[in-house]
Amino acid sequence: MKATKIEHKGVTRIKLDFPYNQQIASDLRKICDARWSKTKGAWHIPYTKEAFEQLKLLFPNVEYPETKAEIAKSVELPKNLSKITPEIPKNTVQQWDKSEITIDVIGRKIVLKMPKVDVDVHFVQSLKYSKWDKVQYRWIIPNYSVNLELLKGYFKERITKLTTHDQFEIETKSGIVHKIQKNEILIIKTATGRLKLLFDFNREITKIIKQMPFNTWDANNKWWTIPYSEQLLQQIKDVADGYQMIVTIKEDEKFGAKVARISAFDIPNYRKCPDEMHQKLIELRYSEHTRRTYTATFEEFINYYHRHDISAIDELMIVTFIRYLVTERKVSIAYQNQSINAIKFYYEKVLGGARKVYYIDRPRSEKTLPIVLSTTEVASIIKQVDNLKHKTLLMLAYSSGMRIGEIINLKITDIDSQRKQIKIEQGKGKKDRYTVLSERVLPLLRDYYKEYKPKHYLFEGPKEKQYSTTSIHVILQTAVIKAGIKKRVTMHTLRHSFATHLLEQGTDLRYIQSLLGHENTKTTQIYTHVTTKGFDQIKSPLDNLEL
Repeated sequence: MKATKIEHKGVTRIKLDFPYNQQIASDLRKICDARWSKTKGAWHIPYTKEAFEQLKLLFPNVEYPETKAEIAKSVELPKNLSKITPEIPKNTVQQWDKSEITIDVIGRKIVLKMPKVDVDVHFVQSLKYSKWDKVQYRWIIPNYSVNLELLKGYFKERITKLTTHDQFEIETKSGIVHKIQKNEILIIKTATGRLKLLFDFNREITKIIKQMPFNTWDANNKWWTIPYSEQLLQQIKDVADGYQMIVTIKEDEKFGAKVARISAFDIPNYRKCPDEMHQKLIELRYSEHTRRTYTATFEEFINYYHRHDISAIDELMIVTFIRYLVTERKVSIAYQNQSINAIKFYYEKVLGGARKVYYIDRPRSEKTLPIVLSTTEVASIIKQVDNLKHKTLLMLAYSSGMRIGEIINLKITDIDSQRKQIKIEQGKGKKDRYTVLSERVLPLLRDYYKEYKPKHYLFEGPKEKQYSTTSIHVILQTAVIKAGIKKRVTMHTLRHSFATHLLEQGTDLRYIQSLLGHENTKTTQIYTHVTTKGFDQIKSPLDNLEL
């Protein structure tokens, strides 16, 4: 790594050049006001002694060109950085009286201040995950298990002060500080459909969280996350009541402003997605939805480098663009992965290039539980619709569990009234399947056919074309608002509700998997986590034994 003085946007900074490494980039974020510059193509930090002190502690082998010696003088750069080690400074003893040992218990951590005595240091280092705070000359020890009791038992009467704080702070990786009471559980609802749980260490509460579906421990931010559902939220509240803890619920903070997507108004000569990419997507029979997604994401990519020829964009530029999506555009995980896939499709499938692996961290998708309506809520929505065509469409969607794309692709010949089945041709994954045709929908379908007389598609828009998905969403949202339902309801919510209600009626999971067209059983098993009925009807096999 090389450090050089630069002028960036009228401010003197220290530029850092090094081969890209995810761990180095992560460590650099620990320096206050460390930033990535798109124009410089490098990280840079403040031109201050404090920032440089942090840098040299993190990266002892940083190099400094002799031609920039004036910076060394201003930031007091030592002659040989390699000699800097994370050992305890020799003047540490001078910070306190030799007999003074203080312990502060602050939530999940124990702060220990003591003079440097080799035997004592050896004991503290034996405690798991204990670490020396070089800045404030103190030991930080996790407040886990019996660590506090071990410290009290070791130092005994030598402890001059022991303080347990009622409030503690948790600082997230993004710099946000949460202040939490010792008897409090802070629950933060995120925009991605999950709950962040922040609380003082409690073994029993942690054990219960580990039993919840799709739980995740975030070691960087020191919190648990679980999918959002009223059932799981109530379970957390019940546990908190048992321990006489306060539950505080907040909405997730919006950290930093998002950068808007580049449009034709932002740059001259805005480029459309190349026609050969359109043709290749059609040739390989990608779905219309995938074609639209790849087109939109690839257009954003090529217009980010609107001054470069598409064929001249190299791998480093691709990585830089993906980082821009995450750090400045703050796109979702799904959008990030779609962008990567669209870029790979063009260079590998369209241009016929060799398959490449770009050194980009693809984040794991956050697991969420689907929003499900009760049978009463579904009935209430349907009752708000008077138009025969609209009512038939919504009832058919709920009663069959079809996706919205499958509904608009339905043809008249796909309805088998004799066998009470609906044929779904080339559904998701290019697979054909059958699903159920409700007996209550059948007479409604006949009335609808007589009145509207569709020619080709079962539900047609103007000029006998497929019905618009936008129109369907408007119909549903209007009915949801009239019904007074506060949940976020989409057409896919009706599909989730169909599967959950079948499960609650006792339908075998394998049949539900077949009706939904799921390739993997694990996808269907998610509905076992949202159902609230049926478990009281399960009978243990022991009850059938004659003993």
